[in-house]
Amino acid sequence: MILAAPLAAPHIDTGDTAWLLAATALVLLMTPGLALFYGGMVRTKSVLNMLMMSFVSIALVTVVWLAAGYSLAFGDDAFGGLIGGLKHAGMAGIGPDSVQGTVPTILFATFQLTFAIITAALISGAIADRAKFGAWLVFVPLWALLVYVPVAHWVWGPGGWILDSLGALDFAGGLPVEVTSGASGLALCLVLGPRLGFKKDAMRPHNLPMVMLGAGLLWFGWFGFNAGSALGANGLAAAAFLNTLTAGCTGLLGWLFVEQRRDGHPTTLGAASGAVAGLVAITPSCGSVSLLGALVVGLAAGLVCSYAVSWKFKLNYDDSLDVVGVHLVGGVIGTVLIGVFATESMTGGAEGLLYGGGLGQLGRQLVAVVAVGAYAFVVTYGIGKLIDRVIGLRADEEQEQTGLDLTVHAETAYDHGVLGHGAPVSSSVPSAQKVKAQA
Repeated sequence: MILAAPLAAPHIDTGDTAWLLAATALVLLMTPGLALFYGGMVRTKSVLNMLMMSFVSIALVTVVWLAAGYSLAFGDDAFGGLIGGLKHAGMAGIGPDSVQGTVPTILFATFQLTFAIITAALISGAIADRAKFGAWLVFVPLWALLVYVPVAHWVWGPGGWILDSLGALDFAGGLPVEVTSGASGLALCLVLGPRLGFKKDAMRPHNLPMVMLGAGLLWFGWFGFNAGSALGANGLAAAAFLNTLTAGCTGLLGWLFVEQRRDGHPTTLGAASGAVAGLVAITPSCGSVSLLGALVVGLAAGLVCSYAVSWKFKLNYDDSLDVVGVHLVGGVIGTVLIGVFATESMTGGAEGLLYGGGLGQLGRQLVAVVAVGAYAFVVTYGIGKLIDRVIGLRADEEQEQTGLDLTVHAETAYDHGVLGHGAPVSSSVPSAQKVKAQA
């Protein structure tokens, strides 16, 4: 008689822990990278405001996550696959020796925190130039608790309905990060209305080198985002890493191809946007598809998203920095195509349509996308309407015309020219008249 070997006790693996520590730092770096990416895309009068919206998200989401968010997202299921419990509120019961898989639970919680941070920050791009900073400070913690945390539990938490009951796949965040941020951005666009001069005034990016630097930092951090989601230094992490690189490249090339055919010239903004589109799409699928799948997923995102960013002009919603066109559309593409390109060698079981899996997995991916997108849109729209009714969500017309940098933060990112008798313009003086005089 052969006795079954006892299950090994949970233990901390130093290699896995070292990799996840590095991956966590990489993902956190993505939010400052996003700040530069967005900051370069807006006009000079709103640069600091965009930077601030990303940086303050780090602080706000961290407090919310440690207080209750982690427990609700990754605690034991407490309500039919919809939300976790409050057993670990305030990180109660979690110490240096607590283990999640082969890494410290504290590290796992911190890694997941960095995802929540950048997801909230992503939404700011949809409402650039016109949202009250004070209202943003209220919106972020409410949104993190009411939208991000439940969806994270559905997709990744123990007993979450999308993972356990539906069986949809999402390796690194196509649903909790990309679809929620894009759908939420669309909801806030509709609550706020378009910017002054939308479809009339030129609203070109003021600093394309800053955009490219931000895109580069995002791409760098994305390796931690996707490969880190393997939660170990292993072959799956390596495959996710290569898939991430590949899809970013084909997304960039696909966007430039469209620009060349449509406009007659490839642009730096197109290169940055295409790379991000490819990275967005491969996020849910990097641990499910082969290298061929990654090539197609990235290319499809680059091609489709390059057209999707112009839908706002036809449908009259002012998505300032293309959060809907890139993150919502790209997230949907990457999540749905898992149902086409998933391979058993990557997933350990599920297969996509192209590999003999039939329509089942494709159907599950579609249901997950619709459910998450609808939930994020409806709840965010409600939060936006509530804040708008109580304290006002949109800056007043004079603030928007002058610029939020000066009127809200009493600073300017750039001072050009001189006033009066050659006296330099001081960025430390909160004077709307000085900005108007410069114009």
